Amino acid sequence: MIAFVSGPVAALAPTTAVIEVGGIGMAVQCTPDTLSALRIGQDARLATSLVVREDSLTLYGFADDDERQVFELLQTASGVGPRLAQAMLAVHRPDALRLAVATGDEKALTAVPGIGRKGAQKLLLELKDRLGEPLGTAGPAIGAAVSQSWRDQLHAALLGLGYATREADEAVAAVTGQAEAMGADPAVGPLLKAALQSLNRAR
Repeated sequence: MIAFVSGPVAALAPTTAVIEVGGIGMAVQCTPDTLSALRIGQDARLATSLVVREDSLTLYGFADDDERQVFELLQTASGVGPRLAQAMLAVHRPDALRLAVATGDEKALTAVPGIGRKGAQKLLLELKDRLGEPLGTAGPAIGAAVSQSWRDQLHAALLGLGYATREADEAVAAVTGQAEAMGADPAVGPLLKAALQSLNRAR
């Protein structure tokens, strides 16, 4: 079990960070929100969960131990694999998931790509006694602006992924309408995905 990786960030991609550990580059699958906090060349520490399959070894990375624990607990529900568990954490913080399960909030679960109404109902039943009660407040939606505006956070994330300042400016402009439609505190995670899509179309 690899509990965490720590070292300089060697590379960043839309879904992966490469962390240099003892001269070896460890590829770690991360949510957009986790990736947005990383910068190439700077040290990082990610809690990790190693998923072993017959034909692959995949390392998933998280901002903290709580996220990793929820990631692993989610997979105890039938039909939930690592990709769906990561998608759930890309949309909701751990406490927001606990709150959704504790209150039977189907709408919160169906907001996750790949989960329909019946799937949400089944997950609510299976996870009710597994995730536990919220540890604190659910807090803002994942990636929501706290100390920086969404523009600053998104711009910094794109620069951290290796895009030029001009490209980052254009991508931020491309998703401004989507951000404004989200309200006063838009989530940076979905905006980062949309920005990356706009950059890929432009190339």
